[in-house]
Amino acid sequence: MAQTYQEFAASNIPVINQTMYQFLKETSKSDELLEAVDYSLEAGGKRFRPLLLLATVSFFDKPLEKVHYEVAAALEMIHTYSLIHDDLPAMDDDDLRRGKPTNHKIYGEALAILSGDALLTESFHLVATMKVDSSIRTELIRLLAKASGSEGMIAGQVEDILGEDKKITLKELQRMHSKKTGALIQFAVEAGVVLSSQQFEVKKWLLEYAQNIGIAFQVRDDLLDVIGDEKKIGKKIGADEAHNKNTYVSLLGLEGAKLAFSNHCELAEESLAKAKELTGSDKVTLLDGILEELKVLG
Repeated sequence: MAQTYQEFAASNIPVINQTMYQFLKETSKSDELLEAVDYSLEAGGKRFRPLLLLATVSFFDKPLEKVHYEVAAALEMIHTYSLIHDDLPAMDDDDLRRGKPTNHKIYGEALAILSGDALLTESFHLVATMKVDSSIRTELIRLLAKASGSEGMIAGQVEDILGEDKKITLKELQRMHSKKTGALIQFAVEAGVVLSSQQFEVKKWLLEYAQNIGIAFQVRDDLLDVIGDEKKIGKKIGADEAHNKNTYVSLLGLEGAKLAFSNHCELAEESLAKAKELTGSDKVTLLDGILEELKVLG
């Protein structure tokens, strides 16, 4: 790995951001809408999903090009839309996001809803206008719709809402989060594979890596809602308990959730090792770096 993950993130986040801002500026016909959209995009965040996509491309020693940043930007636009809508009073009713007042607290509910709608719609606009082979473009649109729609993230959000105030099983919780959180994380890796035109066997192991990263990511989020530092994570802790949400902590207890987190990190590491074996690589990759970054609780 020529760069550490931190160096990779520092050099690529500005490019991801610029790709989003420039495209939205070119396509928006409403200054008020653009201001509200930019407010949530500029709130920051670690850009985990788009960086995971770019790191997957880099795993195959492919140079990063404009098309890679465009898909990464579209993915982050969808993620940000989901956060704007999650924070609404009808959903999680949150006042803070990434240490700043949530979108509806600044612009009102109506404009916050429309800001999310715009980000979702324009993400597909961006992918649809990329200069790439039409078969790849069509496949990316299909995969992105599947991951973000009623088969993926939205389905998971519905299950999350319907599961409030009642106990569900661990299996049901895992199924719900595989859609709500895991689907976009898996898309990041699968899109990187598609853009790199890689063989099925490598894709299989990288998707297993992504599935376990997705579960570990959610378990970590549940843990941080209990033991996290509000200043570091940029939102109030204890929200899950306040909303009677089913979490890995509520079902497994604090120590059980920590063990589950560790187990899924190990499974992700094993799957990544299998993918590296198939490509004949024994070097530390950015996907290793992402896993090590994820393991840090705090």
